[in-house]
Amino acid sequence: MYETFFGFHDRPFQLTPDPRFWFDTATHKKAMAYLGYGLAQGEGFIVITGDIGAGKTTLVGHLMDKIDPANLKVIKIVSTAIEADDLLRIVATGLGIDHAGKNKAELLLLIERGLHGVARTGRRTLLIIDESQALPTSALEELRMLSNFQAGGHALVQIFLLGQPEFRERLNGSARLEQLRQRVIAVHHLDPMEADEVADYVGHRLQIAGWTGRPNFTEDAFPVLYRASEGVPRRLNQLMSRVLLHAAVGEIELIDARVVRAVVNDQRREMPPVAAQPAPVAPERPAAANTNHEEAEPAPAAPTPTPVSAIDDERLAMLEARIAEQDAALRRVLTLLIDWVERDELRDVPVRGAA
Repeated sequence: MYETFFGFHDRPFQLTPDPRFWFDTATHKKAMAYLGYGLAQGEGFIVITGDIGAGKTTLVGHLMDKIDPANLKVIKIVSTAIEADDLLRIVATGLGIDHAGKNKAELLLLIERGLHGVARTGRRTLLIIDESQALPTSALEELRMLSNFQAGGHALVQIFLLGQPEFRERLNGSARLEQLRQRVIAVHHLDPMEADEVADYVGHRLQIAGWTGRPNFTEDAFPVLYRASEGVPRRLNQLMSRVLLHAAVGEIELIDARVVRAVVNDQRREMPPVAAQPAPVAPERPAAANTNHEEAEPAPAAPTPTPVSAIDDERLAMLEARIAEQDAALRRVLTLLIDWVERDELRDVPVRGAA
């Protein structure tokens, strides 16, 4: 809805990764440099890690936009705990190989022939595995075996592994992955963007979506956006979408820190943070024997536990209050929408006597 109000021809902050909106933060520029270096080497593994929402999938999309298909055949796999045999079948499918009824040995032979076939066309094969942290060790071992295929002293396949931070920890800490680790030629971790990059990131995406100056932003809005999103691109996109919706509903043309804080507070009410679990209570140690026959100090009295019914009543009251707040907010939004639609309809009614 806000796209129409502000005159955008596209959604500037959609959550679905779109390489058209690629923005060179310092950490993403460094990641692209590592990927370019890896492509120039033409062998081994390159590992890119990042937290959820850091932009790994967008990075892959941007890379694929830059790749010349006349030089590289790309096979992209999004891993969901794929076992070794299934991984080989997916690779075979990417090479156009019929793998029905084939055992593992036959699959490996067919894949090697397929890679040789690609090489004969003057191209190399690039295998990109997203969400690599979900791969079992057996599947990672099969990838290492694929990286051994050569022709004329040159690797037939190169592999990019993208995953969450735990994948890098697993790679560094597993003895079973030592041989794969020795084939890794570059590793980079995608950090959140810096505070001074947020304004440029927001402006970049708005301009691609057709921004003409509406809405405008004050400088104090961007530090609030940074703190609330912690510089994570997906969180920032989610927050900016809500900010623009809030501005459109309220017909706000200037977004400042106050507007952003109002949206952040709304989000916190809708999805409050999960309460931290209490730390486990250590078992009590037995009292030491009093060898001096002195009178032992009395143990402090245990606090009186709160009755369960009182806790339940308190939680119920909090939930009822939260529901009432959300209901009131929803009614305000619906009223604004109805007024907006009615104003549009009145504009379209022809005036009697008009030319």
